[in-house]
Amino acid sequence: MASSSFTSFFARDKTFKPKKKFDPGTLKYNLHKQANATLQSGIDLKHVVKLPPGEELNDWIAVHVVDFFNRINLLYGTVCDYCNEQTCPTMSGGPRYEYHWQDGVNYKKPTALPANQYIALLMDWAEGQINNENIFPCTLGVPFPKNYISLVKKILARLFRVFVHVYIHHFDKLVGIGAEAHVNTCYKHFYYFVTEFNLVDKKELEPLKHLSENLCSSPTV
Repeated sequence: MASSSFTSFFARDKTFKPKKKFDPGTLKYNLHKQANATLQSGIDLKHVVKLPPGEELNDWIAVHVVDFFNRINLLYGTVCDYCNEQTCPTMSGGPRYEYHWQDGVNYKKPTALPANQYIALLMDWAEGQINNENIFPCTLGVPFPKNYISLVKKILARLFRVFVHVYIHHFDKLVGIGAEAHVNTCYKHFYYFVTEFNLVDKKELEPLKHLSENLCSSPTV
């Protein structure tokens, strides 16, 4: 798959939630542009995710969290018309994996929900974390919180669950609109990144273990 085709697909406007953007001129905007330019070059995805020399790890992670939020947001937007209370009464990844929502505010205990409701809450929650400058500071020199990595891990683990649901329950729809290769590349990029920096536990990755073995055994796009 051509890298330009991949990036143009993920530049579309049909998102499930509004896209999050960095302000031009900021450090993270420049890092974001650098990361996307590298991705468009079509080089080894395993190399793309590595921390560039001289860059701060927390900034590099922040840029990718926002990027993955946007892309997974778009990914679900392509199938959300087919995901409803009737087709997907639970947020699951096949019969072995079911996810219950808990945010400590409106859902103080893990609660079973239809997949579309779960994902809507997940994306709203993730967007709230990303927009919180106490977690993702935009001002140069403002430090990241001490619990930053643990929060990032929680965000990425939850975003991964959207991959799980879409791959297992809606992949035929992605194939039908010709998005299979785009989504596979998005997944590989996500997988290489989170495993490079150990940001999602192996237990969370288990539902797509076989997919990861098949797709990610080769480092090339």
